[in-house]
Amino acid sequence: MHDSLLAGQRVTLERVGIFADGVAVRRVGEETFRLAQQYVDEVILVSTDEICAAIQDIFEDNRTIAEPAGALGVAGIKKYVVREGCAGRTLVSINCGANINFDRLRHVAERADIGAGREVLLAVEIPEEPGSFLRFCQLLGRRSVTEFNYRYDDSRAARIFVGVALHEGRRAKQELLATVAEAGYTAST
Repeated sequence: MHDSLLAGQRVTLERVGIFADGVAVRRVGEETFRLAQQYVDEVILVSTDEICAAIQDIFEDNRTIAEPAGALGVAGIKKYVVREGCAGRTLVSINCGANINFDRLRHVAERADIGAGREVLLAVEIPEEPGSFLRFCQLLGRRSVTEFNYRYDDSRAARIFVGVALHEGRRAKQELLATVAEAGYTAST
């Protein structure tokens, strides 16, 4: 829908994500597109992690579990509130669908803190030499490591995957990424 509204006509996507499968369509319907053109002011794109955080919020607020497509509205509202700095306003999302299988809940629980800005996952390349991991850990300072995985790549470089708890959301994430980059590490989220 986002791409179709931008183009001013229905477009066909080459691929769609499968996490929020209730809204994952390659081409929007004719009538749905017509109505969206007439009534929708904006489409806010959200990540899978942001949807997971919304599912968690819905559960914590009223002890119901929405499917990913059903929680999409809450994820969009949360992103809108941050972007616009909304305060003292009432915003409404219609949550629907409980078509989520039990095995998927593990994935949702693992990714919710990332989507809420309480955790960041980093893929970092460090030198494959004694003491390099210790130096990386010292760089993290007093931050809490939530997850760690090490992959031997070759005799010169190792790839680590590390989860770090964030106490100040996006600002803390940007500060951490800057610290890692300043130390000469290549990191991606």
